[in-house]
Amino acid sequence: MTTLFLTHGDCLAHETGAYHPERPDRLRAVLKAMEQDAFRGLIREEAPYASLEAMARAHPGDFVPRILDAIPDHALRQIDADTVISPGSGEAMRRAAGAVVRAVDAVAKGEAANAFCAVRPPGHHAESTRAMGFCLVNNAVVGAMHARAAHGHRRVAVVDFDVHHGNGTQEMFWDDADAFYASTHQYPFYPGTGGVRERGAHGTIVNVPLAAGSGSDIFRSRFADEILPALEAFKPGLLIVSAGFDAHKDDPLGELRLTETDFAWATAKLMDAARKVCGGRVVSVLEGGYNLDALADSVTAHVQTLKDH
Repeated sequence: MTTLFLTHGDCLAHETGAYHPERPDRLRAVLKAMEQDAFRGLIREEAPYASLEAMARAHPGDFVPRILDAIPDHALRQIDADTVISPGSGEAMRRAAGAVVRAVDAVAKGEAANAFCAVRPPGHHAESTRAMGFCLVNNAVVGAMHARAAHGHRRVAVVDFDVHHGNGTQEMFWDDADAFYASTHQYPFYPGTGGVRERGAHGTIVNVPLAAGSGSDIFRSRFADEILPALEAFKPGLLIVSAGFDAHKDDPLGELRLTETDFAWATAKLMDAARKVCGGRVVSVLEGGYNLDALADSVTAHVQTLKDH
């Protein structure tokens, strides 16, 4: 077994405007990096559509149909100041969530050791009934709820190292005693959530806020001391990684000082923890990362570690 790599061309059709940081070139940079000889051994699949049922486990009621109904026939439409939809956004949204569903299936069935979903739009800011922060559907939570519904993994975990706090994932997991969420992120910063006292109704949320300018030493020590022990104590049946790479020192949207070696280190530590508690079942999904070179280098380090560690 090796790493499953999931993507789809429809994710390039989610247009956001010439100057929007969450643009199709992000995914093109990732796909170009994955053409390196080192990644020839990946299992490669096209992401399927997520079913409305799968997305509704994270987004109940009419939320997903309303997003799909709002997709314009031409041009762009603003959902909020940061979040844009275009004629291709519905297909991209369903492929992004579908990639994580398929990845969960493959890892749960032993068809792959782990998986990386190279998709967009990202998801961790999407709340149960609100699209925001470049995000339409919360891909990681869709995957976590699918793992529970389809594979009996009642206890699920998401660990997030994006520079921004995943307010959507936290909101969805807040009242769920069997859902664990941990995040390192710049704080105070967008979206304003992620304080250390935000622990969830059952103490299953671990926020590790980092001051602007924090670098490798602080990130690694706090990740190792605060997130890894809590993750292992929780003992999930599956670990999903919200893999945002905008904490890189060269990213234009954040002020943390990480490098691609830090993302490789965090990936290895999460894999080690997963081997201890859930048979190594890890599914990773792309979140942020807006400097194209830094994003490509960071994804390269992340996927190389998933493949070889």
